[in-house]
Amino acid sequence: MKQRIFMYLFIFTLLLVIFQFVNSKNIIENYDQKLTSYMAKNEQLKDSIRIIEDNKIEDVYTFKFDTNDAAMTYWENRGFRISEFVPLIEDGLISLNDYDTEEHPLVPFASMSGEKIRIDQIRMLNHKWIILDFTDGKYSGEMLLAYDMDGNGNVTFRELGSLLYQP
Repeated sequence: MKQRIFMYLFIFTLLLVIFQFVNSKNIIENYDQKLTSYMAKNEQLKDSIRIIEDNKIEDVYTFKFDTNDAAMTYWENRGFRISEFVPLIEDGLISLNDYDTEEHPLVPFASMSGEKIRIDQIRMLNHKWIILDFTDGKYSGEMLLAYDMDGNGNVTFRELGSLLYQP
């Protein structure tokens, strides 16, 4: 009788071990399969992110004077050195921030916060257009300007459009 009880216990333990082994094997295979699919999905997403970042880098160089060969050639053919030309234009615009009147000499909006309107950022788009950002500390806006330079090196700016954002 004792032998049968030990035999039944042995068989029961053996079945329990086999069940645990098969169950653990299935769980591990399932986790491995999920991990493999997650890794493949992760690589796919990394590739997508890389493509998006590459496109963003291209967008940064789009509509920028420094990367526009035709725009730089336009001014080089007129005798200007690009290394001196861009700072000349930008300094000319920034110098307009020093004014004594109530209104900015270029920005068509009056300050509504009591502070002077100042030009913050300038981006030369090509050999004819500039986009700039201005603010009075509370209100901000953007302008599209046309610019030209005469033979004496005098720069003239003409507003093509402007907008003011609400705070």
